[in-house]
Amino acid sequence: MVEDDKSIVLGLSYSLESEGYEVDACGSVALASLRLQEKAYDLILLDLGLPDGSGYDVCKIAREINKAPVIFLTACDDEVNVVMGLDMGADDYITKPFRLRELLSRIKTVLRRSEKNPDGSGILIIHTLTINMSLGKVMRGNTEIMLTALEYRLLLTLLNHEGQTLSRNQLLEGIWDVGGEFVNDNTLTVYIKRLREKIEEDPAHPEVIITVRGVGYRIGSRRK
Repeated sequence: MVEDDKSIVLGLSYSLESEGYEVDACGSVALASLRLQEKAYDLILLDLGLPDGSGYDVCKIAREINKAPVIFLTACDDEVNVVMGLDMGADDYITKPFRLRELLSRIKTVLRRSEKNPDGSGILIIHTLTINMSLGKVMRGNTEIMLTALEYRLLLTLLNHEGQTLSRNQLLEGIWDVGGEFVNDNTLTVYIKRLREKIEEDPAHPEVIITVRGVGYRIGSRRK
Protein backbone atom coordinates (compact mmCIF):
# COMPACT_ATOMS: atom_id res chain seq x y z
CA MET A 1 0.00 0.00 0.00
CA VAL A 2 1.46 3.33 -1.11
CA GLU A 3 -0.31 6.03 0.91
CA ASP A 4 1.09 9.09 2.70
CA ASP A 5 -1.89 9.70 5.02
CA LYS A 6 -0.88 7.88 8.20
CA SER A 7 -4.44 7.66 9.53
CA ILE A 8 -5.56 5.90 6.34
CA VAL A 9 -2.54 3.59 6.49
CA LEU A 10 -3.28 2.61 10.09
CA GLY A 11 -6.98 2.08 9.49
CA LEU A 12 -6.61 0.14 6.24
CA SER A 13 -3.70 -1.93 7.50
CA TYR A 14 -5.69 -3.01 10.54
CA SER A 15 -8.77 -3.84 8.44
CA LEU A 16 -6.83 -5.71 5.75
CA GLU A 17 -4.77 -7.66 8.25
CA SER A 18 -8.01 -8.61 10.04
CA GLU A 19 -9.11 -10.13 6.71
CA GLY A 20 -5.92 -12.21 6.53
CA TYR A 21 -3.83 -10.01 4.23
CA GLU A 22 -0.20 -9.14 4.90
CA VAL A 23 0.27 -5.40 4.39
CA ASP A 24 3.52 -3.62 3.51
CA ALA A 25 2.95 0.15 3.60
CA CYS A 26 5.06 3.09 2.46
CA GLY A 27 4.36 6.75 1.80
CA SER A 28 6.44 7.90 -1.17
CA VAL A 29 7.32 7.12 -4.78
CA ALA A 30 10.99 6.62 -3.89
CA LEU A 31 10.32 4.08 -1.15
CA ALA A 32 7.69 2.29 -3.22
CA SER A 33 10.21 1.94 -6.07
CA LEU A 34 12.71 0.30 -3.72
CA ARG A 35 10.12 -2.07 -2.26
CA LEU A 36 8.91 -3.15 -5.70
CA GLN A 37 12.47 -4.04 -6.72
CA GLU A 38 13.08 -5.98 -3.51
CA LYS A 39 9.89 -8.01 -3.24
CA ALA A 40 7.15 -9.55 -5.38
CA TYR A 41 3.65 -8.45 -4.34
CA ASP A 42 0.23 -9.96 -5.03
CA LEU A 43 -1.57 -6.60 -5.14
CA ILE A 44 -0.62 -2.91 -5.11
CA LEU A 45 -2.87 -0.22 -3.59
CA LEU A 46 -1.82 3.23 -4.80
CA ASP A 47 -2.75 6.68 -3.55
CA LEU A 48 -2.80 9.14 -6.44
CA GLY A 49 -1.26 12.10 -4.57
CA LEU A 50 2.16 11.46 -3.02
CA PRO A 51 4.74 13.91 -1.58
CA ASP A 52 7.42 13.19 -4.21
CA GLY A 53 5.24 12.43 -7.22
CA SER A 54 2.03 10.56 -7.93
CA GLY A 55 0.56 7.10 -7.99
CA TYR A 56 0.94 7.25 -11.77
CA ASP A 57 4.74 7.22 -11.27
CA VAL A 58 4.53 4.14 -9.06
CA CYS A 59 2.13 2.43 -11.47
CA LYS A 60 4.59 2.96 -14.32
CA ILE A 61 7.45 1.49 -12.25
CA ALA A 62 5.27 -1.42 -11.13
CA ARG A 63 4.27 -2.26 -14.69
CA GLU A 64 7.95 -2.41 -15.70
CA ILE A 65 9.06 -4.82 -12.98
CA ASN A 66 5.96 -6.42 -11.45
CA LYS A 67 2.84 -8.07 -12.87
CA ALA A 68 0.83 -7.56 -9.68
CA PRO A 69 -2.60 -5.96 -10.18
CA VAL A 70 -2.97 -2.29 -9.24
CA ILE A 71 -5.88 -0.50 -7.57
CA PHE A 72 -5.82 3.30 -7.32
CA LEU A 73 -7.12 4.95 -4.15
CA THR A 74 -7.93 8.44 -5.37
CA ALA A 75 -9.67 11.58 -4.19
CA CYS A 76 -9.87 12.67 -7.84
CA ASP A 77 -13.16 11.41 -9.21
CA ASP A 78 -13.23 13.17 -12.58
CA GLU A 79 -13.23 11.02 -15.68
CA VAL A 80 -9.87 12.27 -16.99
CA ASN A 81 -7.99 11.00 -13.93
CA VAL A 82 -9.87 7.71 -13.95
CA VAL A 83 -9.18 7.03 -17.62
CA MET A 84 -5.53 8.06 -17.25
CA GLY A 85 -5.07 5.54 -14.45
CA LEU A 86 -6.69 2.76 -16.47
CA ASP A 87 -4.62 3.67 -19.54
CA MET A 88 -1.45 3.35 -17.47
CA GLY A 89 -2.32 -0.20 -16.56
CA ALA A 90 -4.33 0.09 -13.36
CA ASP A 91 -6.77 -2.79 -12.86
CA ASP A 92 -9.30 -0.80 -10.86
CA TYR A 93 -9.78 2.35 -8.81
CA ILE A 94 -11.90 3.48 -5.91
CA THR A 95 -12.72 7.07 -4.99
CA LYS A 96 -12.15 8.48 -1.51
CA PRO A 97 -13.98 8.46 0.77
CA PHE A 98 -14.82 4.83 0.16
CA ARG A 99 -16.58 2.10 2.10
CA LEU A 100 -14.33 -0.62 3.47
CA ARG A 101 -16.72 -3.31 2.26
CA GLU A 102 -16.50 -1.91 -1.26
CA LEU A 103 -12.68 -1.89 -1.20
CA LEU A 104 -12.50 -5.46 0.10
CA SER A 105 -14.87 -6.55 -2.66
CA ARG A 106 -12.73 -4.84 -5.30
CA ILE A 107 -9.55 -6.43 -3.89
CA LYS A 108 -11.04 -9.92 -3.98
CA THR A 109 -12.32 -9.41 -7.52
CA VAL A 110 -8.99 -8.11 -8.83
CA LEU A 111 -7.05 -10.91 -7.15
CA ARG A 112 -9.46 -13.49 -8.55
CA ARG A 113 -9.03 -12.05 -12.04
CA SER A 114 -5.25 -12.04 -11.59
CA GLU A 115 -5.34 -15.75 -10.77
CA LYS A 116 -7.16 -16.40 -14.03
CA ASN A 117 -4.47 -14.45 -15.90
CA PRO A 118 -1.19 -15.42 -14.17
CA ASP A 119 0.93 -14.04 -17.00
CA GLY A 120 -0.44 -10.58 -16.22
CA SER A 121 -1.75 -10.07 -19.75
CA GLY A 122 -5.32 -9.43 -18.60
CA ILE A 123 -6.53 -9.96 -22.17
CA LEU A 124 -10.01 -11.39 -22.70
CA ILE A 125 -11.75 -12.14 -25.98
CA ILE A 126 -15.53 -12.06 -26.23
CA HIS A 127 -16.86 -12.70 -29.70
CA THR A 128 -15.25 -9.96 -31.85
CA LEU A 129 -14.02 -7.87 -28.89
CA THR A 130 -10.58 -7.92 -27.31
CA ILE A 131 -10.54 -6.42 -23.81
CA ASN A 132 -7.14 -5.50 -22.43
CA MET A 133 -7.89 -5.16 -18.74
CA SER A 134 -4.32 -4.12 -17.92
CA LEU A 135 -4.58 -1.10 -20.23
CA GLY A 136 -8.28 -0.47 -19.82
CA LYS A 137 -8.90 -0.71 -23.57
CA VAL A 138 -11.58 -2.39 -25.65
CA MET A 139 -10.68 -3.24 -29.24
CA ARG A 140 -12.43 -4.67 -32.29
CA GLY A 141 -9.65 -5.73 -34.61
CA ASN A 142 -7.20 -2.81 -34.69
CA THR A 143 -9.85 -0.23 -33.80
CA GLU A 144 -10.24 0.97 -30.22
CA ILE A 145 -13.79 1.37 -28.97
CA MET A 146 -13.92 4.54 -26.89
CA LEU A 147 -15.89 4.02 -23.69
CA THR A 148 -16.60 6.51 -20.94
CA ALA A 149 -15.34 5.64 -17.46
CA LEU A 150 -18.85 4.66 -16.41
CA GLU A 151 -19.39 2.47 -19.49
CA TYR A 152 -16.05 0.74 -18.89
CA ARG A 153 -16.92 0.20 -15.23
CA LEU A 154 -20.23 -1.33 -16.26
CA LEU A 155 -18.46 -3.74 -18.63
CA LEU A 156 -15.80 -4.47 -16.00
CA THR A 157 -18.44 -5.26 -13.38
CA LEU A 158 -19.97 -7.88 -15.67
CA LEU A 159 -16.56 -9.30 -16.62
CA ASN A 160 -15.60 -9.59 -12.96
CA HIS A 161 -18.61 -11.84 -12.37
CA GLU A 162 -18.20 -14.27 -15.22
CA GLY A 163 -20.75 -17.06 -15.12
CA GLN A 164 -23.09 -15.07 -12.88
CA THR A 165 -26.25 -13.15 -13.64
CA LEU A 166 -26.14 -9.78 -11.89
CA SER A 167 -29.28 -8.01 -10.77
CA ARG A 168 -29.77 -4.36 -11.60
CA ASN A 169 -29.01 -3.48 -7.97
CA GLN A 170 -25.71 -5.38 -8.14
CA LEU A 171 -24.76 -3.48 -11.30
CA LEU A 172 -25.66 -0.16 -9.67
CA GLU A 173 -23.49 -1.12 -6.69
CA GLY A 174 -20.59 -1.82 -9.05
CA ILE A 175 -20.66 1.59 -10.77
CA TRP A 176 -21.90 3.86 -7.99
CA ASP A 177 -18.72 5.94 -7.56
CA VAL A 178 -17.70 6.67 -11.16
CA GLY A 179 -17.14 10.41 -11.55
CA GLY A 180 -19.60 11.10 -8.76
CA GLU A 181 -22.40 10.46 -11.25
CA PHE A 182 -25.80 9.53 -9.90
CA VAL A 183 -27.07 6.42 -11.63
CA ASN A 184 -30.50 5.09 -10.78
CA ASP A 185 -32.43 2.11 -12.09
CA ASN A 186 -33.87 4.04 -15.02
CA THR A 187 -30.59 5.56 -16.20
CA LEU A 188 -28.89 2.16 -15.88
CA THR A 189 -31.07 1.01 -18.78
CA VAL A 190 -29.80 3.95 -20.83
CA TYR A 191 -26.15 3.15 -20.07
CA ILE A 192 -26.60 -0.51 -20.99
CA LYS A 193 -28.21 0.56 -24.27
CA ARG A 194 -25.33 2.97 -25.03
CA LEU A 195 -22.71 0.37 -24.16
CA ARG A 196 -24.37 -2.22 -26.38
CA GLU A 197 -24.47 0.27 -29.26
CA LYS A 198 -20.69 0.60 -28.97
CA ILE A 199 -19.58 -2.99 -28.37
CA GLU A 200 -22.20 -5.25 -29.96
CA GLU A 201 -22.07 -6.14 -33.65
CA ASP A 202 -25.87 -6.18 -33.62
CA PRO A 203 -27.20 -4.26 -30.58
CA ALA A 204 -30.70 -5.63 -31.25
CA HIS A 205 -29.35 -9.17 -30.76
CA PRO A 206 -26.57 -8.76 -28.16
CA GLU A 207 -23.94 -11.45 -27.67
CA VAL A 208 -21.68 -9.67 -25.15
CA ILE A 209 -24.17 -8.31 -22.62
CA ILE A 210 -26.98 -10.84 -22.29
CA THR A 211 -30.34 -10.00 -20.73
CA VAL A 212 -31.72 -12.63 -18.36
CA ARG A 213 -35.38 -11.66 -18.19
CA GLY A 214 -36.72 -11.03 -14.74
CA VAL A 215 -33.26 -11.38 -13.19
CA GLY A 216 -30.65 -9.04 -14.70
CA TYR A 217 -27.66 -9.28 -17.02
CA ARG A 218 -24.66 -11.52 -17.60
CA ILE A 219 -21.55 -11.44 -19.76
CA GLY A 220 -21.50 -13.65 -22.84
CA SER A 221 -19.22 -16.66 -23.14
CA ARG A 222 -15.58 -15.76 -23.59
CA ARG A 223 -12.14 -17.26 -24.05
CA LYS A 224 -8.81 -16.11 -22.60
